[in-house]
Amino acid sequence: MEPDPSASTIATDPALVASGGTPSPSGGDPLPSADPPPSRSEARAPSGLPRAGGGAADAGRAGSPGDGPRGDAVPAPARGAPAEDGPRLRIGVSSCLLGNRVRYDGGHKHDPYVTQTLGAWVEYVPVCPEVEAGFGLPRPTLHLKGAPDAPRLVFTDSGEDVTERMLTWSARRVRELQALDLDGYILKNRSPSCGMERVKVFAAKGLQSGTARGTFASVLLEAMPLLPVEEEGRLQDDRLRENFVERIFALHRWKAFLRTAPGPAQLVAFHTRQKMTLLSHGRLAYEELGRLVASAGSAKTSRGDAVGVASVFDAYGRAYMAALRHPATRGRRADVLHHLAGHYKRVLPADDRAELSARIDEYRRGLVPLIVPMTLLTHHLRHHPDPWVAGQDFLDPYPAELMLRNHV
Repeated sequence: MEPDPSASTIATDPALVASGGTPSPSGGDPLPSADPPPSRSEARAPSGLPRAGGGAADAGRAGSPGDGPRGDAVPAPARGAPAEDGPRLRIGVSSCLLGNRVRYDGGHKHDPYVTQTLGAWVEYVPVCPEVEAGFGLPRPTLHLKGAPDAPRLVFTDSGEDVTERMLTWSARRVRELQALDLDGYILKNRSPSCGMERVKVFAAKGLQSGTARGTFASVLLEAMPLLPVEEEGRLQDDRLRENFVERIFALHRWKAFLRTAPGPAQLVAFHTRQKMTLLSHGRLAYEELGRLVASAGSAKTSRGDAVGVASVFDAYGRAYMAALRHPATRGRRADVLHHLAGHYKRVLPADDRAELSARIDEYRRGLVPLIVPMTLLTHHLRHHPDPWVAGQDFLDPYPAELMLRNHV
C-alpha cells in the first residue's frame, strides 16, 4: 500500500488540527478522537505579574486516557511565553498522545499533562508516522529487528520490511516540520517509529538483541539537533519535565531574538540575561558562551562583512541549546541563588540575609523545592529593586502557572 498523500496534511490542515481528528488511511472523513478541544473561553489565563511559582493545579499528575481537552487552548501571557494574541510555542507531538485514535488497534495514549497543562501554552503539530506513511488503521503491529546500530522496521506477523518506506516518508515529513519552525517535540516512548531511546530491537528468533531509536525519531533528531525533544514517559520525571519546558521556552526566546536582526551589542545584552541560567546548567558552557559573545564584536571587523557575525550567532545558538540540554542541579542552582542573594548584602538586615541563606541551603540539601528560596528572593527583589537581578531570565524561564519549581 502506497502512502496516502492526504495523510501528510495532518499537521498543517487547520480544520483537522482544530477538530483534533486524524485523517483516515483511505482519505475519507477524519477518524474519531477521544474528546473535543476546549473553547477559547475554557483556556484559563493567569492574572497578575509572573511569579517564580504557584498558580494552577498541576493537572498533568492525574487523569485517564480520554479525559480533558486536547491541547489547542489559547496560552496566557507570562514572562517567557507569547502574548495571547501573538504566536504560540509550536510543538510537534505523537498524535496518539493528544487522544487521537491512531494506534495499531484504533486506540490512543492520551496524556493529560501534554493536553491539559502544557497544552494551554502551546500549539501542537500532531504526527503519526505509521498512519501518515500509509500503513493503515487498524494495522498489524510493527517492531525493530536486526542489529541495534542499524535496525529494520518490520511487521511482526508477516515479517515485511517497511524500513525504506518509513525512511522515505520520514525525510519528507521532517522537511515539512522544519518549515513549521517548531520549538520542541514530544514523542511516544517505546514506539518502533517514534521512540526516542531504548526501543527494543529483536533478533531473528524473537530474542531481544538490544535497543535503538524509532525509525522516524532517528530521522527527526538527526535533522533537527537543536530541537528540544522528549518522550512522554520521561516527562513523568519532575527534573526532566522541568528541563524540557525550560528548553522549549528558551529556544522560543532565542528565535524571537534573532528575528529582531540583532548585532553584537544586542547579543551581549541577551547573554547577560542568560548568565544565571547558564551557570545553573554548568560553568564550562557559561564560559564558552562568554568567549563567543566577546568574539562577536571583532568578527565583523576581521571578516570585513556581516558573515563573521552571523557565524558567531549560529555558534552561540548551538552552544546555548546544548548547554541547556544538561539539567540544572540543586548544587549549581544553590550557587546561583547565593550569587543573586549577594546583591542584597548591603540592603537587607542581618536576620533577613540569614533567613535567605538558610532557605537556599535547605534547597541544596533537598529539604525544600526550588520555589521556596525563589519566593523569598523575589520578595526582596520587589522591596529592593535591582535591574541586573530583575533582568535575569533565571527568575522566570517559563510560566509560573506550570508549577514546575514546586517539584524540583
